[in-house]
Amino acid sequence: QVQLVESGGRLVQAGGSLRLSCAASGRTFSSYAMGWFRRAPGKEREFVASVSWSATYYADSVKGRFTISRDYAKNTMYLEMNSLKPEDTAVYYCAAGKDPYGNLPTDYWGQGTQVTVSS
Repeated sequence: QVQLVESGGRLVQAGGSLRLSCAASGRTFSSYAMGWFRRAPGKEREFVASVSWSATYYADSVKGRFTISRDYAKNTMYLEMNSLKPEDTAVYYCAAGKDPYGNLPTDYWGQGTQVTVSS
């Protein structure tokens, strides 16, 4: 099992940048696919980005603006968000998947971190 803790969410102006972090516990961090999801007010949780052993994946709505990465030495995953828009406002969740090649990791979840983008 892996525990996930997100950080970095805050209020930011439209057009600004933000970096979210997800710290994972456990010695098997490298064996999981990792990802970010978000839930905007009144909407369902949606996929944002993921990173597996073989590739990275992005939702069309964030492609070209967001970058997902992971630091195996620090057991940490990141989401670099640029050119933020008010519609990016949401609670962002870190997730891990047991299939290291999976593109939708959903086996383990963090508690979420709030990102608010003001216009």
